[in-house]
Amino acid sequence: MTEETRPSPDALLREAEREGRGTLKIFLGAAPGVGKTYEMLLEGAEKREAGKDVVIGIVETHGRKETEALVAPLPVVPRKKIVYRGQTLTEMDIDAVLERRPQIVLVDELAHTNAPGSRHPKRWQDIEELLAAGIDVMTTVNIQHVESLNDVVGSFTHVRVRETVPDKVFENAEIELIDLPPEDLIVRLEAGKVYVPDQAAQALDHFFSKGNLLALRELALRHAAQYVDARIKEHQSVTGKDGYGGGQRVLVAISEAAGGEQVVRAAKRLADALKAPMIALYVETPSAARLSDAEKTQLARTLELASSLDATLQSVPATSVQEAIIAQCRETRATQLVIGSSRHGGRGFPPFRRSIVKDLIDRTSGVAVHVVPLAEERRAGDWRRFLPAAPFTGDVVALGAVGVTTLLLFFAQDWIGRGPIDMLYLVPVIASASFFGFRSGLVAAVAAGIAYNFFFLQPVYTFIIYGPANLITAILLVIVAIITGQLAAQARAAAGLAMRSARENAALARFATRLGAASDTSETARIVCDEIRSILVVQTMILHGSGDGVKITASGQSRPELSPVDRAAAEWAFEHGEAAGRGTNTLTASDWQFRPLKTSLGTLAVLGLRSPSGRDAVPTERAAQAESLIDQAALAHERLKLETDMREMEVVRQRDSLRAALLASLSHDLRTPLTAVTAAAEALSSSGEDAELVETVRSEARRLNRFLSDLLDLTRIEEGAVTPDLQPIDLTDAITSAVADLAGPLEGRKLQTSIDPNLPLVRADAVLLHHAILNLIDNAVKYSPEEEPIEVVARMGRRGPVIDVLDRGPGIPQGSEQRIFDRFARGETSDRTGGSGLGLAIVKGFSQAMGFSVEAARRQRGGSRFTIRMPPEAIVQISMEDIA
Repeated sequence: MTEETRPSPDALLREAEREGRGTLKIFLGAAPGVGKTYEMLLEGAEKREAGKDVVIGIVETHGRKETEALVAPLPVVPRKKIVYRGQTLTEMDIDAVLERRPQIVLVDELAHTNAPGSRHPKRWQDIEELLAAGIDVMTTVNIQHVESLNDVVGSFTHVRVRETVPDKVFENAEIELIDLPPEDLIVRLEAGKVYVPDQAAQALDHFFSKGNLLALRELALRHAAQYVDARIKEHQSVTGKDGYGGGQRVLVAISEAAGGEQVVRAAKRLADALKAPMIALYVETPSAARLSDAEKTQLARTLELASSLDATLQSVPATSVQEAIIAQCRETRATQLVIGSSRHGGRGFPPFRRSIVKDLIDRTSGVAVHVVPLAEERRAGDWRRFLPAAPFTGDVVALGAVGVTTLLLFFAQDWIGRGPIDMLYLVPVIASASFFGFRSGLVAAVAAGIAYNFFFLQPVYTFIIYGPANLITAILLVIVAIITGQLAAQARAAAGLAMRSARENAALARFATRLGAASDTSETARIVCDEIRSILVVQTMILHGSGDGVKITASGQSRPELSPVDRAAAEWAFEHGEAAGRGTNTLTASDWQFRPLKTSLGTLAVLGLRSPSGRDAVPTERAAQAESLIDQAALAHERLKLETDMREMEVVRQRDSLRAALLASLSHDLRTPLTAVTAAAEALSSSGEDAELVETVRSEARRLNRFLSDLLDLTRIEEGAVTPDLQPIDLTDAITSAVADLAGPLEGRKLQTSIDPNLPLVRADAVLLHHAILNLIDNAVKYSPEEEPIEVVARMGRRGPVIDVLDRGPGIPQGSEQRIFDRFARGETSDRTGGSGLGLAIVKGFSQAMGFSVEAARRQRGGSRFTIRMPPEAIVQISMEDIA
């Protein structure tokens, strides 16, 4: 297999993660009234007629008679009543649906916001919980509710939709586009089938104008097309064919300025179109320490949106915005850069000043720069950024330094002369800028120029300057002071950022070192709590799964007491692998934020974070660092889990080796006396005495001999000591031979065989295939009632020949379809039937040795189906020359 045809490990992992989850089908429409709910109910009714267990979780008919007619025959889960501000509201009862556990549940209006007091703020989160429980869901949504298209829809409809659905919800869903031409929708609207007549007339003049409907229809068609492309790429990744757009990377720059959400949404649309990952970059400049509360809120909102759109968050400290962006483009190998720019210029990014945008375009070779035009929003609070971090402290010190310098120079001027005085005034300017920033340096520069003019330029003690030389000297003093002060301030800011970055890197390195030295889970949990508490200045705790939920195994302070809401949030994070609690979208009433320590092995633990001040658990500017710490903590737990698994696997390997040797020895040792018993039974049978008893001894001896042979062969195959002898075999002969060998156990039983006469020859080991079929039929005899027939079907499947053995027994327990093939795994009635639990393990071992696959399934009307599937390469191709 070449690199070009090798399946993507990530794609295979995503396929594995979907195992056990329900499937989501979304009926997508361009606007209300196109018939999404009608189509969903129609398909639900068809599924119910086909034998599926379909229920209605919640459906809004809006008084439409045709919709109500489709609701009537379907079972409905009663809604949950919630009292809010004296009013009784109804929502889908998610607990009742989970208890009912239907195969398919119909849930209308995916973007709906739940009533306060519900488990989740949004209905799409309820659906995620149903999918995680293995329940298939059908739902409806309009295109204007897609998060990444929110601002696009608002730009031409002039209506800002507040209820949106994250794009990640659509990733693994099956999307069916419900398309209706605008002319037909307008006719439906005028007929009162969407809104009442008064509302319909108003809607036709605004949202439902023909131009808006055409634009919404185009968006819906494009979104559906992107979904088809994504499914094609996913299929190509799983099957080993290269997708397209995989080399693209989108980098979007965000900041605290207004308009960040629009830039992020534009980047998301670009990333989806290119099938590329998206990285959201925040450049943390020295001015970040003086952000206002409104700016911090704006930045947090933008970062949260980027995270909800599956962007990788990165925070980089730097003194130059464009230098940091260019460096990250090189480091991440970004091919697309998305930035925002206001028409009238701005102070930050985005919107970027036009000079910064031009600089980025000129210096980012090989990167396509996408500039999103934004209208600058000026806020009254912007003047605060020009205040020093400690108000007026630097100014007072700067003025004091200039005053002291002036006093010393005044008394020393006769000794040193007036020549170097102007240069000596640079000392307080540089010192003020270095210790207190550029503003203090500027104050010192202006004060130095005034003092120099007043005390040292003729005529002294006046602000009058005579002569161009003195004027030039005074102006140059101020200019040089400002420039040197600016350079000193920049050096101070760069040094501050370097020190902070060094501290963070040192903290991360210390964290990684301590985690690497930990040898058990409790010590690792304690280190995680202590280090994260120290670095992020938050309260911490680690919780691990237990029999009755989760329990606290370590904490960075005194052991906290968890309220019922806190415990529910922690259990949710552990079970679903998603953040819960304060600052998230789930169980926000909790005082703690719970972050899952999740790796490829699943969720291994939960980290609890709480700010002592009662604010967000993780400050916005520390979000990227917090993600790095959490990732390291998760990897440390994964390392311990893998080490434990390796030790257990070594024990199992040694045990299996001993067991295999014991079984092989036992099989050889029992075969000799068993052969003697069989020979004696044959001799007694020829004498004609006690024929019935002798036949029983002979039949059971043959059965035991067959079992020992199978066991020995299985042991040798597992050890790699047996190579199957693959020869062309007629499946009809193989099945007939197996049935003949089971003549005794099948006596008095109904056996129905159906063999396709056109089946081709297959390459298989005659002995191994014979014993595999024989064990499947024998298993059906054990577990099927005597009055029920056993069916053996040989047919041509979609990829190759298939042998089915069907019975009407108790069936396979739910979730045991794979475990039933383990050695010594027995069914519910095995104690009554006397099964050893080795028959199906032998079938699996023999089938895999020949390159076949075997699977089990529970039949809808009771009983089990065991299937041996043969790949296309097992088919024997016969040419005309061979026939001749």
